[in-house]
Amino acid sequence: MNKVVLIGRLTADPELRQTQSGIASCRFTVACNRKYKNESTGEYDADFITCVAWRQTAEFISRYWSKGKMIALEGSLRNGSYQDRKHEDVTHYTMDCYVDNVEFCGDNGGSNNGQAPAAQSQQKPAQSVVNAAAAAGVQTSTETMSYSDLSEFEEILSDGDVPF
Repeated sequence: MNKVVLIGRLTADPELRQTQSGIASCRFTVACNRKYKNESTGEYDADFITCVAWRQTAEFISRYWSKGKMIALEGSLRNGSYQDRKHEDVTHYTMDCYVDNVEFCGDNGGSNNGQAPAAQSQQKPAQSVVNAAAAAGVQTSTETMSYSDLSEFEEILSDGDVPF
């Protein structure tokens, strides 16, 4: 099984491009903090993971994310290689995360100011991100997460109040 779950911040604005046949692709890098602090510096080290998204997912990411924004994504890892342009005998090897699903999390989940409309099926409650992170063994802090504006919804206090 080849499945990756990442939660981190974009290191730069996503690069949206199109193939000659008009298919959108997006390349970006996510900085993911490691679980433990570095003993010598006392700070968390980070891994910088190159991610690639295609079609509607690529357009969605380039529209609603920018440098420094938190992102939660799932996908799969793919190896690649290419020849160095200056030295033909040198081969470079790459490892990229090909994005299947993406979700808002952290400071992105705010009140639709510049964010995706509620009708977007790609946005899920921030709690699902915490659950996915816990299942993947990633340490998260619910104090730093902000939840979407829930003022449109009424709170149901008991099962007797459910309208169905």
